[in-house]
Amino acid sequence: MKDEIRLYLRARVALIVLVTIEEQRAIDILDEVRRERDPGADLVVWDVADHFTSAAKAPSGQRPLPETGDPGTALDKIKELANKAPERRDIYVLKDFHEFWGRDPRIRRKLKNLAQQLVYTGASLVVVAPTRGVPVELRNDAVVVELPLPTEALLRQELDALIASTTGVRAALTGPGRAKLAQAALGLTVAQAKRAFAKAIVRDGALDERGIDTVLQEKKAVVRESGALEFYPVEESTEDVGGLDALKRWLTLRERAFSEEATQYGLPAPKGLALIGIPGTGKSLTAKMIGGQWRLPLLRLDVGALFGSLVGESEERVRLAVQLAETVAPCVLWIDEIEKALAAGGLDGGTSQRVFGTILTWMQEKTAPVFVVATANDVAALPPETLRRGRFDEVFFLDLPTERERREIIAVHLRKRRRDPEAFDVHHLAQISDGFVGAELEQAVIDAMYHAFAEDRDVRTADVTEALLRTVPLSRSQREVIEHLRAWLRQGRAQPASAGADRRDPAGPGPGPGLELDLPGDPDGWEGELN
Repeated sequence: MKDEIRLYLRARVALIVLVTIEEQRAIDILDEVRRERDPGADLVVWDVADHFTSAAKAPSGQRPLPETGDPGTALDKIKELANKAPERRDIYVLKDFHEFWGRDPRIRRKLKNLAQQLVYTGASLVVVAPTRGVPVELRNDAVVVELPLPTEALLRQELDALIASTTGVRAALTGPGRAKLAQAALGLTVAQAKRAFAKAIVRDGALDERGIDTVLQEKKAVVRESGALEFYPVEESTEDVGGLDALKRWLTLRERAFSEEATQYGLPAPKGLALIGIPGTGKSLTAKMIGGQWRLPLLRLDVGALFGSLVGESEERVRLAVQLAETVAPCVLWIDEIEKALAAGGLDGGTSQRVFGTILTWMQEKTAPVFVVATANDVAALPPETLRRGRFDEVFFLDLPTERERREIIAVHLRKRRRDPEAFDVHHLAQISDGFVGAELEQAVIDAMYHAFAEDRDVRTADVTEALLRTVPLSRSQREVIEHLRAWLRQGRAQPASAGADRRDPAGPGPGPGLELDLPGDPDGWEGELN
């Protein structure tokens, strides 16, 4: 970042817009550039509260500064100072100007004129703003530089400095331990990371491995405040997901994909995975399982929260969410029900298309090790270019579970509720639940337990059987929708997530035991009876 700013200053770019919420870090970077470029120059900062102040550390060329809180007058004073000593290579930093240039054309014109005049002096102008919404009038004269979130090395420096400056702190962390603590703070600003470190010291009275949990909790709160991203605990494992053997095998082969050994072997980091399928078949659960299996942070991107009411706000939220995900990387980014990004149907002035296009472009061009897991229920709502190779390494279809998979799913949910599957006739339950998805099987177990709890006894196979017979599965209530999705699979557009599944099997979903099926839209004229 310092090299980029230094390069622009040497190229006589008179107006730089530095996009960041870390004002003090931006000032420190600019002051380092000033000292290396010209120790005799000054770093002058203006804001609406303190007006003009010198932020230069150990300057040798300070001058008396004017006093004004008006932004227009402040620009006039900068012009006067630069013209009095055109040979000086001072840097003028303007805070809060994003509040003025959007609503006052006079400020935009003054800023444009000043930028053009400073080209013939040694002075430079830097606007520090939290967003990159530069007015159209200034885009020809300004360059936009985004200050990235701090790296692990910078956070390690801040941690070491905090430990050294705090008296009475027992630091029980070794070098690798401090590196883990700094890595846990990735995605936070310097100020947020220092607060998290300080909280760990105050709470525990020392700095040890417990501080990692404290920092992670703080990071979850910060990410949650961003609106569009949310940290999810990585508690699920492959044992918590029944069936889907082909998908699990694919994930196991790439379990070490983000390791240094994989890089040295010549393997690129995997880009992502698309999970298409019937609602309730475990797409969201699979996304959580990937984070747990690969031991990577799991971030969920809420597509609906990306949209804002102001012009450009939605695109800004996408940019911030992507930047945060890349900072936390390597990580798993879960985009749930990605088709919701186009839910407006073109009635929002094109905002949804721009947001969706921004996400797709980033997925194609990203170099950071962010593994994207996108789930979708309505594949017809997705543009054809969404699922192409280059954005995703593979597209999997999650179909209705087979009988063997239903046995595994029922056993998983019984174990989750501290029941021994061996005490139940799981084989019988799997047979009578043909056409049920995993979510419906889980709910049947829960309903059976409520029934048994009300009678002050333990749950039995008969209770689960009764709950299953009372349930109307999605494969019956939404038969046409399910068949449309399965027809999409039979066209060879995705890989079956279940091992041994035949994508060309024309059999539709069975709605239950002993029920006749008549699918008039089936190309093979198939009909049959499932028992």
